[in-house]
Amino acid sequence: MQDRSLEQRSLDDCNIVSTRVLDAPRERVFAAFSDPEQLAQWWGPEGFSSTFQGFDFTPGGAWTFVMHGPDGTTYPNESHFVEIVPQERIVFDHVSGHTFRATFEFADEGKGTRLRWTMHFGDPAECAKVARFVAGANEQNLDRLAALLHHQAV
Repeated sequence: MQDRSLEQRSLDDCNIVSTRVLDAPRERVFAAFSDPEQLAQWWGPEGFSSTFQGFDFTPGGAWTFVMHGPDGTTYPNESHFVEIVPQERIVFDHVSGHTFRATFEFADEGKGTRLRWTMHFGDPAECAKVARFVAGANEQNLDRLAALLHHQAV
């Protein structure tokens, strides 16, 4: 079971939204976000890897890491967790590079989990700048998450 749908609102809204139904219960999907060892295995587009320097999964806590692109380029990242509701919602502010608020919402969908990922950009120009590549990169992230969850189930 894997339902892919992508919704991109107008750039005036400054939101990029991706939705995916994953073939795993909410507990496992949430754990793939909240456990840094699992998160490091799937976070980033296809061909990327991540080295985590810090992961304080608490409201106010920081997540710092470097994404390594397939061409050897490195991308330092820093985010601050705003809200964590176990198995329901994770909200963090990405404060380095492109700044945005990410919200992940988890809901039961049959035997699986519907994941809704919203990226809100406060600056319309910033949103317009990244909108052309972010939606596809997010889908690749979700593909990697789905593969990890499938591998865990086998």
